Amino acid sequence: MIGKIVMEGLLLGTLLVVFCAVGIRKGAVNMVFLYHADVQERCIQNGLITPGQIVKNRRLFKSLGIPVYLVFILVSVYLVNGARGFWTAFWQSFAILSIVNLIDRFFIDEYWVGHTKAWVIPGTEDMRPYIDRKDKLGKWLLGTVGFAVLSAILSGIMTLLLK
Repeated sequence: MIGKIVMEGLLLGTLLVVFCAVGIRKGAVNMVFLYHADVQERCIQNGLITPGQIVKNRRLFKSLGIPVYLVFILVSVYLVNGARGFWTAFWQSFAILSIVNLIDRFFIDEYWVGHTKAWVIPGTEDMRPYIDRKDKLGKWLLGTVGFAVLSAILSGIMTLLLK
């Protein structure tokens, strides 16, 4: 079971990487909504993107990503793994999302954004690192606590629905 959970976490983490790769395929400026407001403002001032495009890209990313994540978690935990009961579903959901959190923090944030040129937006190089120490701490906290809360909510709802 643990191997299956790890594989599901790796698959969902890979899906996040694919979403990001598609998002930056025509330039990292298309994912500038993930950057600080000052970087976004510089991109707008430099004529690289409009405020409307930033909002549109953010909405598209969230409207595709969030439902896919939720469906993936529910299908994995309940249909593939056959979880029943709050605690079984909770730990499986939280484990899968924790693996995604590790991929996001170490591979995407630390390596891909922090050490490659793929996420560099021309004219903002002086604003690097795009993800500073404070951001990293916040992302660790939000990822850990947020994914625990999400796992609890999903498990609670499904436990009630499956009675």
